[in-house]
Parts: sequence; structure tokens; C-alpha cells
Amino acid sequence: MDIVIENIGQLLTLDKKGPVKGSEMNDLSLLENAAIGIKNGKIEWIGTADEATNIKANSTIDAKGRLVTPGLVEPHTHLVFGGSREQEMALKQQDVPYLEILKQGGGILSTVNATKKASYDELLEKALFHLDRMAAYGITTVEAKSGYGLDKETELKQLKVAKEAGEKHPLDIVSTFLGAHAIPPKYKADPEGFLDLMAELFDEIKAENLAEFVDIFTETGVFSIEQSRHYLQKAKDKGFGVKIHADEIDPLGGTELAVELGAISGDHLAVTSDEGIKQLAASDTIGVILPGTSFYLGKDTYSRAREMIDAGAAIAISTDFNPGSSVTENLQLIMSIAALKLKLSPEEIWHAVTVNAAHAIGRGDQAGSIAVGRNADIVIWDAPNYMYIPYHYGVNHVNTVIKNGSVLFERQEIR
Repeated sequence: MDIVIENIGQLLTLDKKGPVKGSEMNDLSLLENAAIGIKNGKIEWIGTADEATNIKANSTIDAKGRLVTPGLVEPHTHLVFGGSREQEMALKQQDVPYLEILKQGGGILSTVNATKKASYDELLEKALFHLDRMAAYGITTVEAKSGYGLDKETELKQLKVAKEAGEKHPLDIVSTFLGAHAIPPKYKADPEGFLDLMAELFDEIKAENLAEFVDIFTETGVFSIEQSRHYLQKAKDKGFGVKIHADEIDPLGGTELAVELGAISGDHLAVTSDEGIKQLAASDTIGVILPGTSFYLGKDTYSRAREMIDAGAAIAISTDFNPGSSVTENLQLIMSIAALKLKLSPEEIWHAVTVNAAHAIGRGDQAGSIAVGRNADIVIWDAPNYMYIPYHYGVNHVNTVIKNGSVLFERQEIR
């Protein structure tokens, strides 16, 4: 072996064939007093601590009885953007309506303008910075959306930045084209015209391999169910997988549309209807839940994730990292919010940030599990067991991150 990780207290393999649905999300694959052998960047062997004494290795890592899991999978981020919006926090605290913030030059259009003005190199440097921080929190695979261009040139710039970031950074990046993130002012009276404009990019995006998925924000004041159906069907016809920002503010039926179109995921789902939950549970579409957004915006309404799982659905959890409504790369914090606000069990949460999150971005056969033959994407935690991570909230519990068999991050001791 190149590396043997020995003296593992608890090993979460999460190696079920996913996505894991309903009550099965409470059934963890757990080994105690375990060890892992790594060779050529892959997991070569899994066994007991006693068996590991007979295995030769070029180097060993002593887990010292700690928890070891797959690398976390982040299935919904807006990674590439210019600027920041910290000045809006005081306005939100004063209950200034979002439309008023928009009039003052803030909101999503502020980020759109900053992204347009930023150079390619500036956006790349910023994206790499955020990826470093995600890696330090135990994330090894990341979905990255465009959507802060709202024109052809800037949307392509974002996608190209994400592609180069994936080539330069050790983390794996899965790109999603979210040109239909909002309606720019010049198209307020013609949203269909704007969607036609964004659809003109499909061939170029496909030819240059700039995105695997196409997403749309289906919401009151943005794009309707029918507009979203027509646009996403065009994307499917071009060979893209599809996703939907659905049922975040008003229950328009976005969850049902995600199921109808066979979307790989429906995301947000904060106000999904009873019928939407029923259809989601009967489908292969994964509900990607973003509790950090409700938390950051001070909302009382959180996704009915508890009811979704009880109905039999597959759920993933994400930060929704973005500059306006969920400004954090800390997926561990979101795990705690999922426990406290969504009432999810630790077992459900671990499935939601590993195997199910991987399936929500088309990486179910590569990421989110520890199994022989898989990439060695592994986290050693400063925790004695899997329940401790969501319990002790707001801090970074990572001790060591291994990506493709190489140590990517180690916690520094204070001397």
C-alpha cells in the first residue's frame, strides 16, 4: 500500500447503492476498530485494525481512535462571483424589503454587476480561495453554478472559470449552467425572450464541456412553471441533465415539475406541497435541502425535509454558498442546522452530505462512499463518533483531508 490509515475508531463507509431513500437513511454502514489501505489514489483494502498489522505500506496515518468518513460532497453552490454584499446585512436587520435593497443597487443585481466587472483572473483567484476553504471543512467534491452574468459573455466567463478552477484545484468540480437565475431589467417584459437568449448558449456549452447540468429559478416574479418546463426540455434535448431551484418562496409546483422532467434534483423545496412531497418520494429525483438559506435570511419556514424522508424520499443537504443568502463554506454548520431546525437524525444527515449529495450531482459512482476501488477521498475528524459533528456546532472538526490518496489538509497545532 502507499498509505494505511490505522487505528480508526469509527469508520463510516456509506457504501450502499444509492441514492438512499426514506427510512434507509437511518441505517449507517459502520465499522469499528478499522483500517484502510490506499494505493495509486484508490481505496485498495478495508479491514480491521488487527489485520492492518500484517499489511506493508510506504507510510501510515494513525487515526488515534478518531472518526473517519468519506469526503463531504457539496451539491449546490454559486462558487464563481464577483464582489460581496456585507453592506446589506444591516438593511436586512432593519427589515428593509428585498425590492428596496434592489432599488438601492443591492441584491442579486449587485453581484451581477460585480461579476461583469471582475476580470477572468480575479474570478479564478476568488473561486480558488473559496475552494481552499471548502477543502479545509472536509469537502472533496463541489457543484458550481453560473448565474451572475445574465448575459452570454459573463455566463460563459463564469463557466470557464469554474472549469479552470477544477483543473487547477484538487477538489472535483461539477458545473451547472444557471443563466436563468433572474430576469435582467431589459427583459422584465419579455422573460421568454431572455430564456431563448440563454438557450442559444447550449450548443457552445456542450461543445466546450463547460457544464453537465442546466438549472432555472422557478419562482414568483422570476420564471413560471410553463416557462421552466419549456426551457429545461430544450436543455434535455441537447443532452444536459436538469435541475430546478424550486418551491423556495411560493409553492408553485416546482417540485412536481422536477419529478415530471426527471430532474436529477429539485433544490430549496422550502415550501413544497403535500403533493410535491408525495411525488418526490415516488421518484428518483433527489431533494437538495438548503437550511442555511432560511437561517441566514432569518426565516421561520424551513423545508419539510422530515416529512420528505418519512414519505420515502432521498434528501441531500448543501450550504447554498452564495454572496447574498447563505454566505458560508462550512457544510458542518449546515449539518447542525439540519439537526436543530429540520429535526433530522445524525444518520440521515451523514447520508445527505455524502452518498445522496453525490447522486444529486451525477457522481454517485465516484464520490460520497468508502469502498474498494473508489477514489480515496477521506476525512479524519477530531471527533470520537459520527454523532459528535452535528452536536458540536459552528467549529471545524476536520483533522485531515485526503483527496485521491494524497493528504490535502491537516489541522495545525497551536504552539
